[in-house]
Amino acid sequence: MAKRDYYEILSLSRNASEQDIKKAFRRLAMKYHPDRNPDDTEALAKFKEAKEAHDVLTDPRKRSAYDQFGHAGVSGAQGGFGGAGPGDFGAGNFSDIFGEVFGDIFGGGRGGGRRAHRGTDLRYDLSLTLEEAVAGKDVKIRIPTSVECHHCGGSGAKPGTQPKTCPTCQGLGQVRMQQGFFSIQQACPQCRGTGHIIEEACSQCRGSGRLREEKTLSVKVPAGVDTGDRIRLAGEGEVGEQGGTPGDLYVQVQVQEHPIFKRDDNNLFCEVPISFTTAALGGEFQVPTLNGKVMLKVPQGTQSGKMFRMRGKGIKPVRGGPVGDLICRVMVETPINLTDRQKELLQELEASFTAGGDRHSPHSTSWLDRAKSFFEKMGL
Repeated sequence: MAKRDYYEILSLSRNASEQDIKKAFRRLAMKYHPDRNPDDTEALAKFKEAKEAHDVLTDPRKRSAYDQFGHAGVSGAQGGFGGAGPGDFGAGNFSDIFGEVFGDIFGGGRGGGRRAHRGTDLRYDLSLTLEEAVAGKDVKIRIPTSVECHHCGGSGAKPGTQPKTCPTCQGLGQVRMQQGFFSIQQACPQCRGTGHIIEEACSQCRGSGRLREEKTLSVKVPAGVDTGDRIRLAGEGEVGEQGGTPGDLYVQVQVQEHPIFKRDDNNLFCEVPISFTTAALGGEFQVPTLNGKVMLKVPQGTQSGKMFRMRGKGIKPVRGGPVGDLICRVMVETPINLTDRQKELLQELEASFTAGGDRHSPHSTSWLDRAKSFFEKMGL
């Protein structure tokens, strides 16, 4: 039977990268490796097929020949899988696959050696006023973190001494254990994967190579940030163990509620109370913006809830683009705590409105007509 195309076996295009090839093989190896499928001849055949495709396509010379001439270009170059049994695949057992191909994920593989651990990422919640978020600012923050021990230089060993190679793993940081069909590679229990033993620990950091301290950092907050935005400070997280690279610090922005404005993306909203008289007769008055005062002109007969848009009075986006708008929603305020004379005047005014028919309140008259029609339809 004709051999299948190597790229087809791994479900890849012909321009796949080496990393893509390794990733595809990892997926198939996890599924079909004989250590996971004992006595399954179909799984064994699929694993052999995937391993052969991996070995050819991850070798630049073999891949070039295969791309030009197909299987004929690499005939006999794979070393063969013929006659291989469950414990002999040319690729080794299941843990060997992890050592060779999965090493970049699990930190090493055969001959992995000592691994330094990257430091932990940190998060700092930064509370800003709306004005600060819109304008941007430079702030200083203090954060508790782990830093390299100044006493031992981060080695964890007493000054004047050095960590020694772990006798159990010979400095590899990993040991291999056999459990039935599986050969499992795991962190060395004596050195906990570091590959070395500290016989005399540093008195300051007690062997960790790190100390807890507070440090002050300057954070440049760009103009236009909003709640949920993050500012990344590379390398300002906790320092790694035994000289590992530090993590990052993420400053999480939280914008406080404002007494006047509400923000929606790059627009600002505010409610403006106006008197019954202003709504009826019209008028002009000042409203606040984040950049000062502007005049809002209200025409005669303005109804409660009417919105007025002031273009360009909103927020400039943090990632660029046009400035948002300020949208003012006017709310007609009903008078309260009326005197007897004020009540008399309103009653006189109401009587004059009624005499004028629907000319003064067309919306109310129209609504009442619709309500009357509905009641008649329902037999009410």
